[in-house]
Amino acid sequence: MLINSFDLLIDDPAAFVVQLLLLGVAFLAALSIHEFGHAFVAYRLGDTTAQRMGRLTLNPRAHLDPTGTVMLLLAGFGWGKPVQVNPRNFRNGRPGMAMVAVAGPGFNVLLAILLALPFQTGLIDIPFSFPTLTDPDLAVWVSAILTYGVFINVILAVFNLLPFSPLDGSQILMGVAPRQWLPYVLRLQVYGPMLLVAVVMLDIFLDLGIIGRVIFPVVNWATTLLLG
Repeated sequence: MLINSFDLLIDDPAAFVVQLLLLGVAFLAALSIHEFGHAFVAYRLGDTTAQRMGRLTLNPRAHLDPTGTVMLLLAGFGWGKPVQVNPRNFRNGRPGMAMVAVAGPGFNVLLAILLALPFQTGLIDIPFSFPTLTDPDLAVWVSAILTYGVFINVILAVFNLLPFSPLDGSQILMGVAPRQWLPYVLRLQVYGPMLLVAVVMLDIFLDLGIIGRVIFPVVNWATTLLLG
């Protein structure tokens, strides 16, 4: 995402700063609601681990992961600091882990829907151009922030549903898979991080767009549906 904007930094530094600000605000909001969703559902299911670790909050400082933040800026997708939970405290066992995992992307989708409401109701128009640093029109800034917010929340939700550890999709799969499939799911979790890192590196350095081809058709469909 940002790595594709370095030409803009040279051609129009002010526009680059605006894009960085919009991306930063959107990412902090999306990350905070994502990790809060995990902590909130875990707490509701009977586990207070995340609450005791200070993760039951919308404060971005509690959730930022340096690597995940850099990856979002460079590659257009990222993650936050994992929320620690103890499945033994869940009232419904293994399905509870799946519920906690799906809560992160689920809260991102809910926030994307809320941010899209002003566009759906006609209160705000989708911006055809983004604001400049000296643009005094508050409506233009609000429209741009909401647009970025919808896009980033959808990206974070879809990306985290991929079934590779440490992404949420792996925990969802672990929670819903039949018991006879668990050995294969566990094996995928063991090798998942290496596979994910390898694919991300190939995408960044060889510009293969593997993950993009998987998630962006869904992302584009969802953002078009939400923004109209």
